[in-house]
Amino acid sequence: MAIIQHTTKERDLLARLMRAEAIGEGDLGMLMVGNVVVNRGISNCLTFSNTRTITEVLYQNPGGFSGVNSPLFFSNPTTVEQNLADRVIRGEYFHPATNALWFYAPSSGASCKSTWWDQDLSGRYKNHCFYVPAEGVCKELY
Repeated sequence: MAIIQHTTKERDLLARLMRAEAIGEGDLGMLMVGNVVVNRGISNCLTFSNTRTITEVLYQNPGGFSGVNSPLFFSNPTTVEQNLADRVIRGEYFHPATNALWFYAPSSGASCKSTWWDQDLSGRYKNHCFYVPAEGVCKELY
């Protein structure tokens, strides 16, 4: 059962974004990026009160994902990538992205900032730092 409504086209968009943002971080890194996308779609808080679909989340302006401009985003997803997208759409979560609404990749060799956009660091996986809203701010995530 899906935790976010979606079409097959949106599942493929999600799979393509996961690849574009995190292919170098393997399946787990792509799953965590997918967690952030789904979290933005199911949360009704902060700057994500008007993003209910995967398409709205990916192309939110401002606040969308830079991966939509990557050459990696423009080819069809593989079956493996589609399966990864299906997993996060079904509600599989992976720490530190479990409640995260943001991530970024610091410059090479740099540490994660303790806060980013006034949100607390929940952890790092390879080259991505993940950030969560305070508990109680986005009730759908906790």
